[in-house]
Amino acid sequence: MQYKHLFFDLDHTLWDFETNAKEVLYELYTMNALNERGIDDFDRFFERYSYHNERLWDRYTKGFIKQEELRWKRMWFALIDFKIGDEMLSRLMAVQFLERLPFKKNLFPYTAEILQYLKDKGYKLHLITNGFEKIQHSKLRSSNLQDYFNEVITSEASNSLKPHKEIFEYALDKTAAQKNESIMIGDNLDADIQGAMDAGLDTVFVNHLNVKPHIQPTYTVHHLKELEEIF
Repeated sequence: MQYKHLFFDLDHTLWDFETNAKEVLYELYTMNALNERGIDDFDRFFERYSYHNERLWDRYTKGFIKQEELRWKRMWFALIDFKIGDEMLSRLMAVQFLERLPFKKNLFPYTAEILQYLKDKGYKLHLITNGFEKIQHSKLRSSNLQDYFNEVITSEASNSLKPHKEIFEYALDKTAAQKNESIMIGDNLDADIQGAMDAGLDTVFVNHLNVKPHIQPTYTVHHLKELEEIF
């Protein structure tokens, strides 16, 4: 085998963040009676949350904002779009969101099957994630993925964030893996693919959304089952 160590991203690659987040946001929408506050279209509210979440995560990964600011301001900005300037509600919803999100179990199709296939073939599987330490481990337990991975490298533990090469170097040290026997598998072209390339790793772009890549990964798949053609 050319590769021995397979480093996966978690959110949006294996764990279906979009579906899980939407389920939680609908629960919060109901709990906090947002329809009575003037938000009569949940799908539009979720679209605004998703927009601000993606924008703030980009700022977080680039070091412009801190973790706590990301957590509550994605709620704050979504509410502001509906003319609800309620910081207390935003902070409450941020807490409620993170209390519920880790217990959602929606995975992309074939996630458990491909991880078992790779493990059975003798690959050592690891995670490299920018997600929060406690939450990511809870997600793994809730969705029964924890036993597939030898090491879980988070931004908090490594004191770095993808796409910075330090988190990949930390992962290699933690797993005693060599670059030429390691590959990064993820959905984010900048954080996962460009970051890993800059650290000297081969890459697999998991193109769930069928976007046109602006960089050239080593491999591209559109469904997790296609990993069987590579490994």
